[in-house]
Amino acid sequence: MKITVGSEKELAAAIAGAEAPLNIAGGGTLGLAAQDAGDLLSTAGMSGISVYEPGALTIVAGAGTPVEEIERGLASEGQRLAFEPMDYRGLLGTTGTPTIGGVVAANVSGPRRIQAGACRDFLLGVRFVDGRGNVVKNGGRVMKNVTGYDLVKLAAGSFGTLGVISEVALKVLPETEVRAVLLIEGLDDARAVQAMIQALGTPYEVTGAAHTPKGLDGAPVTMIRLEGFADSVKMRAEKLRLELSDFGDMSIETNASRTAAGWRWVRDVQAFEGSEGDIWRISVKPTDGPVIGTELRKQFGATLLYDWGGGLVWALVPEGSNVRAHFGAVRGHATLIKASGPVKQKLGVFHSSGPVLDRLAADLRKKFDPRGIFNPGLMTTGGA
Repeated sequence: MKITVGSEKELAAAIAGAEAPLNIAGGGTLGLAAQDAGDLLSTAGMSGISVYEPGALTIVAGAGTPVEEIERGLASEGQRLAFEPMDYRGLLGTTGTPTIGGVVAANVSGPRRIQAGACRDFLLGVRFVDGRGNVVKNGGRVMKNVTGYDLVKLAAGSFGTLGVISEVALKVLPETEVRAVLLIEGLDDARAVQAMIQALGTPYEVTGAAHTPKGLDGAPVTMIRLEGFADSVKMRAEKLRLELSDFGDMSIETNASRTAAGWRWVRDVQAFEGSEGDIWRISVKPTDGPVIGTELRKQFGATLLYDWGGGLVWALVPEGSNVRAHFGAVRGHATLIKASGPVKQKLGVFHSSGPVLDRLAADLRKKFDPRGIFNPGLMTTGGA
């Protein structure tokens, strides 16, 4: 059964009266709701921007508000969501409309995270309903209002297992005037990560650093993005080109449509769309990115995409491949983004953080959801 609520009051009543597990979903684009039996509880009806103050760089919206609606409203004032949220629909083959509540619940953050920060870093306030049907509010519309336990940060990335988000308040930033992308072709993974790390260590405010071992023409391409005012971007791009001259010849792309399309390709992992196999999202120290990438190629013939200067590795592997078993001495986290139900059940969607942290996380879920009705089984972890 699908339950669609249109207000926070209806949401609280639905949760308080629930007699079976609830699969929490916004627009349904992450495909999480189908993992366990239970009623589908959709927050898509709680939609709308209630407060937008461009001068204060603040927006407040219902959890079910489509991300595209928020982005249109911000664009009309020359502003944007700084954390560049990913659109999972193409990668996962899902339908629906991404919602801001889903973005916050999954802490969805794109290539600009390396410079601006993650979704949780721009989350000022949140309202949610816990497993008893109680409305919880934390934070406000400015940073100084975040007092006491920081439930705002706790809600981001909890995937609806602590409570069902009803409203969020976010800090936004001005849109950039232009962007330039330095393109270096032919680097192997390790050399590409060296180039990206060096670029990120300069004072030239790199806002994106990605590498694909197999670009559209089949050759490796390393992409380094700069954004800002036109004169500043032009100056920084030329200085960065000189800084990275040891890595070979490079071109600078400034065409607005091509640069935007290129970073959507990275952000949404479009190279993996429609592919057979499992998709993993691996977070490691940037210098360890090529290490784990080389191992996954050796073991599974993995197809790879590096983002965040090498710290985020997307891997496409044959169905059922246990990526975590091949981390070796590398420390990090591997999340199983796309796989069949049985594979997810066997390997676990999320990586274990160790017995102590796993126990703390379980205790937190029990505190906020004592009946265990929110997305049961979703946060079950898998180790190596």
